[in-house]
Amino acid sequence: MAQAGIAAGPFGGNAISRVMRLAARHIRITVLLCIVLICGTFAAASTLQMQIGRERALRQAATLELERTREIAGGLGARLDRSAKVASLFAADQMGNGNAEAFLSAHPSALRNVAVVDDAGHLLKSLKQPDFRVMPSLLARAAAGRVVTAYGPLLLIAFPQNGAVTVAELNFDPVFPGAVLSHNAMTDTTGKVLASGNAWTAETLPNELSQADGAALSSGQVVTSATVPGWPLRVGGTLDAGEAVGAWYGSLPLYLFVILGPAIAGAWLAVVFVREFEKRARASDALAKLRNTSSSDARLLIRLAEAERRASEAERAKSEFVAHMSHELRTPLNAIIGFSEIISHGFFGQPGHPKYIEYARDIGSAGRELHGKIGDILEYANVEAERHPITLAPVDVAALASACVEEMTGRAFSRRIELGVVTLSDTRAMADGSAVKRVLSNLLCNALNFTPDGGNVRVEIVENDRAVIARVRDTGRGFSEDEASRAGEAFATFERVGSVTGLGLGLAIATALAERMGGEMVLVRNQAMGTTAELRLRKV
Repeated sequence: MAQAGIAAGPFGGNAISRVMRLAARHIRITVLLCIVLICGTFAAASTLQMQIGRERALRQAATLELERTREIAGGLGARLDRSAKVASLFAADQMGNGNAEAFLSAHPSALRNVAVVDDAGHLLKSLKQPDFRVMPSLLARAAAGRVVTAYGPLLLIAFPQNGAVTVAELNFDPVFPGAVLSHNAMTDTTGKVLASGNAWTAETLPNELSQADGAALSSGQVVTSATVPGWPLRVGGTLDAGEAVGAWYGSLPLYLFVILGPAIAGAWLAVVFVREFEKRARASDALAKLRNTSSSDARLLIRLAEAERRASEAERAKSEFVAHMSHELRTPLNAIIGFSEIISHGFFGQPGHPKYIEYARDIGSAGRELHGKIGDILEYANVEAERHPITLAPVDVAALASACVEEMTGRAFSRRIELGVVTLSDTRAMADGSAVKRVLSNLLCNALNFTPDGGNVRVEIVENDRAVIARVRDTGRGFSEDEASRAGEAFATFERVGSVTGLGLGLAIATALAERMGGEMVLVRNQAMGTTAELRLRKV
């Protein structure tokens, strides 16, 4: 036995180590299995607790309903005792003045009539003219003790007295008011229902409740049963199981929190730990590979890493420099433009020579042009650095295109260029409204710049299975193959006779914004028939 134990130890250790190595190689699968096990454990524990809580709520409701049923049974027994006592007074010749109505008035109860019969069933006397026939089986049972049975709309009670049997007719409502006791029923000792309230639907009590007090769950109802003291009767009660556990349903959110809270927290921590573990594992693998490489290869890798770091820093420094210098240049330009306007308008008096006014206007025009170019540079720098906020939401592309066309109408009219928008289908897309308007404005500006006087510029909004497409068509000179390959690059300009070119940032800004919205810019090259620029956005 000792040798077997010694041999089992290394075997068990080797098996555990193999499992650990397998888990280390497939860490994500291992973590996923752990999360499933943890969630399953919490779910099972919470399910058990919920079941226990529901059963406890049902037991408490059953206990309260049983106490209520016993109180009802006690009241029913008291009312039957009172009626039996009045019937006994009549059977003992204590009727008083002999008038039945006076006797009943003097002894308020549920009595309707009283009769006294002998063992053979012969009527000895009655309070009123009897309109019922006493059954032999009832007499046989009444000779041994109290008997209660239903007789049409009435209740008959019979009991032995002075060698005879006293039989009394009772009205149901005073004994068992159904309107008040809507969820209760009165049954005999076998469980058969003799009278019931409006909400009682069963014809008999459950078998386990027909002979003893207690509560049971039957057909989604909590059913209770209690013996009427001194009488061969039982009172049944019902309570809807949903009402019984109503308070328990209110605690369901807490159970869900108990289930989901630790599971979500554990899953999140597992993801964090896995990422950290994989990051360190990659670093360790890279370090191991670096140690295993030759010195020349290691130096080359170090140089590549250093070059990548410097390139990243240079790109960041370039963006910061452009943004900073653009801001610094725009500030003095505002002063130059403002002062040139003051001089050209002669706010402080006319200058000494007319040429001063002409030069001031030239200074203001050049300043505004430079201010616009610097603004384009600053905007491109912000877009390239992803400082431009993009919020995707359903937008109406046709409405935005119409707004852009209205803004350009005056410029097109001055050059006799026909400008319009055509909507061919639904135009709702997932995009940023301000970004879409900026892209369309840039495309329209380019189209108007490169379209000769008397030409045509049109915006079309169409759709396909996946995208909403805004096309800007012009009748100017299109792009050559070389120009089309460079279109969309920053500072790419194309000279056109009779047109003033800018810095070449309009199409670059439009392309960058389209990509950030999850769309794309497509330039259709047709040098003979003008240019078509398409902005493609995702459909809603």
